Formats: sequence, structure tokens, C-alpha cells
Amino acid sequence: MKQPTAHIHAIGTAVPDHDVHAAFIDWAGAQLEGQREEKLFQRMAARSGISHRWSVLPSPVDPNALALQPTSARMKIYAEEAPRLALKAIDALAAQMPIAGITHLVVASCTGFVAPGIDQIIAERLGLDESVERTLVGFMGCYAAVSALRVAHHIARAEPDAKILTVMVELSTLHLQDKAEIEPLLAMLQFADGAAAAIVSSEASGVEIDGFLSTTLPDSADLIRWTIGDTGFEMHLSGEVPARITHALGNTTLLPRGDEADAWAIHPGGRSILDAVEAGLSLRPDALDASRGVLDRYGNMSSATLMFVLAEHMRGPPVRNGVALAFGPGVVAEGFRFRSAA
Repeated sequence: MKQPTAHIHAIGTAVPDHDVHAAFIDWAGAQLEGQREEKLFQRMAARSGISHRWSVLPSPVDPNALALQPTSARMKIYAEEAPRLALKAIDALAAQMPIAGITHLVVASCTGFVAPGIDQIIAERLGLDESVERTLVGFMGCYAAVSALRVAHHIARAEPDAKILTVMVELSTLHLQDKAEIEPLLAMLQFADGAAAAIVSSEASGVEIDGFLSTTLPDSADLIRWTIGDTGFEMHLSGEVPARITHALGNTTLLPRGDEADAWAIHPGGRSILDAVEAGLSLRPDALDASRGVLDRYGNMSSATLMFVLAEHMRGPPVRNGVALAFGPGVVAEGFRFRSAA
């Protein structure tokens, strides 16, 4: 008897109402000392590949509103706004397919902590059965979507009748830092808020997920760091990351290359990350159009972003051999193969 395989049936996505990208660029430029650094920042912002980023806050670049606030105040906002945004994504999912009969809930979120957990809050507000099995994937960074889908994948294979609601919700803009150096400001330039929700089960429809992979780049622990400070979570992104990714992908045997895959769902951690993947895997210039489009319209929404890219591929032509891939602190690469269901 053939072992069941997991399928993503539909993906719902959501972003908040406030487009803060232009306001952030103006604020960050004013933070820098001297015209030379300000002009360099403006030039890098123009080359970022990002036109819009969305926040739960009307003005997250007002220092009196957030940049000097303690982590406790930011977590209070997270506890209120993260479930609300997650439910908005679930509503978008419910518009595509029924979500009744959920047996398992898997939630990934890296930008906040609350107890009772966000998984419990979502389950209660959806009115899910008290017996629903919940799993929370936390603080893993941008690749957490892959980790959450891996959990759902194993559940679907072990319990063929399971219906798994998988949710990724991130409020990255809560972690604005009051910095006057160009490197952290360029890191903050990329991040945004967003949520995605998907139904996963063994039923053969949507896209089949299989062949998970995980690898850590050697001697890379200091290149991406995500630490909890007194004024929010502080992200450190080394300028070495793109070159290291290009080198690692150029030498890996874990992934296909070039035209060996017909769909590439790469987490858009930034324009330089996508350029590094394109170079490392010898991809066509248009191979990452879906990822670049998501980056342009939404920025980097941490774990939720990969789901936005997968949703783009699910709306497109049938996929015979797709690859999903995301990166995060470590530096870790996590991914899986996917294909349209027969």
C-alpha cells in the first residue's frame, strides 16, 4: 500500500493596512549623520527591490511610539495584533475552501511571545474543538514556514484523515531599533508584517509536498543573529551572507540546478539573497520572478513570506518539479520539493 503524502490545498494571505516603507526611508535617512551616509542609504533603498512594506502600526517610525519602547510594550502589541492578522489570513483561506473539521493546528511565529500561546488564541477565536492538537513553532526565523509544513507533512502521512491548519504570522515592524548606523538601518529596511494560512492533508489536490531538506552552512553562526534585547528583538545580518549562500549552493548536491526544476519558491530575504540563489544555482533571470514580486509588494515578512511565494506558484501553470527554499539564523537552509497534484 502506498504511503500517504501531504498536500497543500490552498493558501490565504494577509497584510495590515499601513504601508510604511516610504516613511521608514525618510526616518532612517534622517537618523544618519552626514550627507554621504544618507545618500548611500537612499541609493541602497532604491536598489532594494522593495516598493511597499506593511505594518500593524500606523507609524512605526515615530520614536515616541515605538523605537524607544521596552520589549514588554512591544509584546503587548503582539498579543493583540498577531492573532488579528492571523485570522485575517485564515478568512482569506476560508474564501477558497471550507475549513471545518480541523484536527490539528500548527502555528509558526518568530516575532513575539505570549502565553497562553498564539496557537491557543487562534484555536479559541476560530471555535475549534477543544481536542484539536496544537503545535507552536517559535523563534526559528525566516525558514520557520518549512519547519511548520514539515510538522504538517508528518501528521498527514501518519494520520491520513487529519486536516491540518497551518498558520505563519509575523509582526517584524514591532522591532524597530533606535539606531544611527547604516548597517542595522538597511537590515530594518527589509522587514514587514504579514500572515499566511494553509490547509494541509493527505487528500490529493493542490500541491504535493515531499523531499524535505535541511543543511547548515559551516562556520556561519554569527552571520545571522536574532536576539532578544530590552527594546525589542535585534536582527544582525552580515554582509557576507549572500556570498556564502552563492558558494554553498554552487557546491551542493541536495538541489537541482537551472532548468532541472520548473518552479522556484525562494524566500525573498532581500534582493541580494535572491541574486545569490540565482547565481549559485545557475537559474534563468526570470526563474525567481514570483519571489521578486512578493519582495517588491510586501518586503520580508519572515516566516510568512515563503507562503506568499508558494501561493503565487499555485495560481500559475501546473508544477512538475518545484523547489521551495528559505534561510535563517545559523545560517540554515530549509526546503522541500513540491509538484501539482495529479
